[in-house]
Amino acid sequence: MKLVLPLLSILALSACGDTQHAAYLIGGPQHSLTLTRQQDFVGSEWNTELVVARFPECQRRFPLKEMVGDNVKMDVYRAEPGVFILNYGKRWYVTETKTCRFEQFKAPPPEPGDVIGSFLAKDGNLEYKSKEEKKPSAPTAGAKP
Repeated sequence: MKLVLPLLSILALSACGDTQHAAYLIGGPQHSLTLTRQQDFVGSEWNTELVVARFPECQRRFPLKEMVGDNVKMDVYRAEPGVFILNYGKRWYVTETKTCRFEQFKAPPPEPGDVIGSFLAKDGNLEYKSKEEKKPSAPTAGAKP
């Protein structure tokens, strides 16, 4: 019995991992940039990936091996339609959603474009915070000004 209890505790801990997702929806749920992180068990390092998707043409996952801790902040810039520059610390990446490519820059880009949002971990949860201005909704017919 003394041996069974520690083994059951190890099994219980190994099943307590976590998976978190945060998405920037470009043109609906089928066209997006998604940051995903998985933790095998509580206290283990995070395995983080960027998923670039434009269904049905492509979807690809790219591991971000340097993004393992809880301190996550990746800024997203729009360089041109469908092309995004991502910044995490001193690392800069470019991704495009036409063919779902992803590459790391050797040097920071001189003009990354307009910042449109950030992936970040807030209170232990991964989220995407948009910095784009919300367009005002059109007034409905019969509404008083």
